[in-house]
Amino acid sequence: MFEHSFFTERPAELDRFLGWLNKNPAIVITFHQNPDGDAYGSSLGLKFFLESRGLTRITLISPTEPAEYLKWMPGAEEVKVWQEPGTEALVASADVIFCLDFSSSSRLKDMKEAVLNAPAPKVIIDHHEQPEPFGELYYWKVKASSTCELVFDLITDLRETHHISRDGAVCLYTGLLTDTGSFRFDSTTPAVHRIAAELLEKGVNPSAVHRSLFDNNPYEKLQFLGYVLSNKLVFLPDYRVAYMAVSGEELKRFNSRNGDTEGLVNQGLTIRNAVMSVLFTEKEDQIRISFRSVHDLSVADFAREYFEGGGHKNAAGGRSQLSLNETVEKFLTLLPKIKNELLRQPM
Repeated sequence: MFEHSFFTERPAELDRFLGWLNKNPAIVITFHQNPDGDAYGSSLGLKFFLESRGLTRITLISPTEPAEYLKWMPGAEEVKVWQEPGTEALVASADVIFCLDFSSSSRLKDMKEAVLNAPAPKVIIDHHEQPEPFGELYYWKVKASSTCELVFDLITDLRETHHISRDGAVCLYTGLLTDTGSFRFDSTTPAVHRIAAELLEKGVNPSAVHRSLFDNNPYEKLQFLGYVLSNKLVFLPDYRVAYMAVSGEELKRFNSRNGDTEGLVNQGLTIRNAVMSVLFTEKEDQIRISFRSVHDLSVADFAREYFEGGGHKNAAGGRSQLSLNETVEKFLTLLPKIKNELLRQPM
């Protein structure tokens, strides 16, 4: 399977792209539902770059209400949420639509049909596995740490890094930080640190970004975290797997808001010898599942085969229409199938 596709490497496609931008088109930028730091950061970073380039008709539309922990970011107040008045018309009349940080159109949730049916060409910028062929131009690399890395690389290919403003740099740095796990995941390459250094030179304050992201929690969120780790975390040493299952009632009990479970699944991987961690969350009449792994264990393949999901090798998502308990039971019955793979991972 090919691992990257850059439209900037094909002169005809690059000329087409630049031709669109030179006409000051009406642009819509969108990203996946329940956006994380990379989806939000890459989209806002692209917006600031295009504005620095002189474009004036740019709208960001989120398929769902973004989490509170992202709303401090520069430009966040301008993001529209799908089904706000006028958003459907904006998509239908757009000249260009940028789709960032998702490879499956289902991640657009209720926006999906509007985007796919819009006559505007779609530019896909993404780093997830197995992208769907719904775009005209692709800037895609599965081994990239983040979509923010790809937005930076695209700007570099255009030789226009001078158009990255301080606000744009803050947004791109945020996505780098979150999708690399604060620069600790295997996707943290020398190139990632070089990009981070260039963004710092644009005026990013790394301490301020980190504090805004991670040290700005509602009291109830910490209570919720303590409850889950004390009462819901299960470790199966015979499989080297940790999992947590959180019901809708438990989310309500702690006044949990969109984004409050972000990063929770990673806690399971902090257990000694754990190689896989799973979080089951009861939301919106279905069970949302987050998978994390280390080394060569592909949770993307596991999610794709058994839970209608996909993503990255070590970070993926899925879903289930079964009840919470039934979903967990299904998961547990699948573990013997991958036991050998789980146990052969390095200690």
